[in-house]
Amino acid sequence: MSMNSEQDKALLLGQQVPVSEHYAPELLYPIARSQARESLGINSDELPFTGLDLWHAYELSWLDGLGRPTAFVGRFSVPAESPNLVESKSFKLYLNSLNQHRFTSPEAAIATICYDVGCAAGAEVALELFSVDDSALAGLPLPGECLDTLEVAWTGTAPQAEQLSCVSDSGTQTLYTHLLRSLCPVTGQPDWATLWLHMEGAQLETKSLLEYLLSYRNHQEFHEQCVERVFRDLQAVCQPSELHVQAFYTRRGGLDITPFRSTGGRQPLPRMNRQ
Repeated sequence: MSMNSEQDKALLLGQQVPVSEHYAPELLYPIARSQARESLGINSDELPFTGLDLWHAYELSWLDGLGRPTAFVGRFSVPAESPNLVESKSFKLYLNSLNQHRFTSPEAAIATICYDVGCAAGAEVALELFSVDDSALAGLPLPGECLDTLEVAWTGTAPQAEQLSCVSDSGTQTLYTHLLRSLCPVTGQPDWATLWLHMEGAQLETKSLLEYLLSYRNHQEFHEQCVERVFRDLQAVCQPSELHVQAFYTRRGGLDITPFRSTGGRQPLPRMNRQ
């Protein structure tokens, strides 16, 4: 899904933009989720999933009350129910605009940042701060079966739900692949990710799943939209009683994003080392 011309002009992504020396919340650029969801047949007023967009900001810095630079890693939680996603380059530029700004305490910084990002997203946003060497940031291996050794080739086709097939009406599957690649809808540059899913009540033919996920290789959509497309297609074909989909995208510009969509009752998994 490519952006329209008016959105292209307003986006900072793909443009050369100087780093702001002053606090600039106006840099945050919201993108309505509704258009992409409508194209998938998803009613924004009755979402078939819950979830979060988890962002890790590895270059989070401001000045403390004495003017001393600080350094943190931030974990943002943006609810999937929010009307807008926040475009990633605008997010990076906004965070950079904090570098020369003074906050009297980390709590004051959190309050300001959550307010600004929440205004762009249209919903309450949470931020957790970590020291840069906090062991809680260590990546963990994923549970489940890796699909990457299956003998499936990329065919150049676009992702279609019809590529998926179920082999059983009952069972449990936990699967993942490190081979997901999609394209930025603005710049056309590749975005790399590991995609993980857990399903109850239906079992996928694993080669069909990998073939389907490889078909995102030249597909242009934002990270969050790709995950919602995967969720929608799996739900339509397999009608599982429980479904959780999470994509661990590698970082760009000091930010990584992990969209998580779920039928409920489960929390997202922690970050991966490759991010």
